[in-house]
Amino acid sequence: MDRGRWDRADGELWRHSRFGVIRASTLEELGISQKTAYRQCQPGGRWRRLLPGIMLLARSQPNERQRIEAALMLARDDAVVTGLQAARLYQLRDGMDPEFVHLLVPHGHQVLSSGFAVVERTRFLPHAIYRDGVPLAPPTRAVLDGVRRIRELDPVRALLIEAIQRGLTNTADLRRELDTGTKRGTALPRRVLNELDLGVRSVAEADALEVWHKAGLPVPHCNVVIVDSDGTYIGMPDTWCDEVGLAWEIDSNEFHYSKDAYARTLARNSRYAAAGISVVQTLPTRLRVEPDVVIAELRAAYAAAKQRPRPNVSIRKTTAA
Repeated sequence: MDRGRWDRADGELWRHSRFGVIRASTLEELGISQKTAYRQCQPGGRWRRLLPGIMLLARSQPNERQRIEAALMLARDDAVVTGLQAARLYQLRDGMDPEFVHLLVPHGHQVLSSGFAVVERTRFLPHAIYRDGVPLAPPTRAVLDGVRRIRELDPVRALLIEAIQRGLTNTADLRRELDTGTKRGTALPRRVLNELDLGVRSVAEADALEVWHKAGLPVPHCNVVIVDSDGTYIGMPDTWCDEVGLAWEIDSNEFHYSKDAYARTLARNSRYAAAGISVVQTLPTRLRVEPDVVIAELRAAYAAAKQRPRPNVSIRKTTAA
């Protein structure tokens, strides 16, 4: 077939594709034999083979959407996208970038993983939530399927914290999903959920919690509101030791680049001082670069706070809605 005829054919074939992705069987129905189709995927051809029996009507590398469409074509009916790829489609940006398209299919399906398509059979196939025409596992299932395959703690923390802060899930739903699904790869997300139950809201605060525990200090409160005897707001420290009235703030350099943020920090520290609260301030980088030094500082601050009368402050009680 000459160039002009192929140009016309490509335009027609594109209309039968999904974002340029098409099955070899569909091409055959349109009059393109499998022999011709696969020849066009060889060096010098016009197309690219993506997965078994699935082609891209271009020589370029597939983009994210084309990879998703190819994976869904491989898995066929009832498949849903889950894991890190689904998290990205829910507009979650923390954690690790997806290296493959993770799919869930009914347990009876016989489709096998291939290339960038990872197919997981499950007896607990969730109902799909469609985003831009793509069937996704619900956010709770999607993020847990993603972090189960991550072996590093920080990306697990980052993705779960972002999903919760964005309102896509909560700790109760995450624990429920962990308890009903596979137990493989659940140790790290369970650890993160335990941190979140203590009020941790960022990776830096999780690092701080580890350092605090290594210091052997009493179990802390995280991100609780502290008030004086009249109920007037004083502050919401990153970490609070209620036994002695000690606040620990993790303040980054970037935070102080803003004049307004710096002014708020000064005002916060003034309120702490007026209430008799001892405060320790630590840069996030020090939690990993010199944790032993930070531990020594915390122990010294705790010992000093223990020697003076505890300030007349308390944690503001919250009532259930």
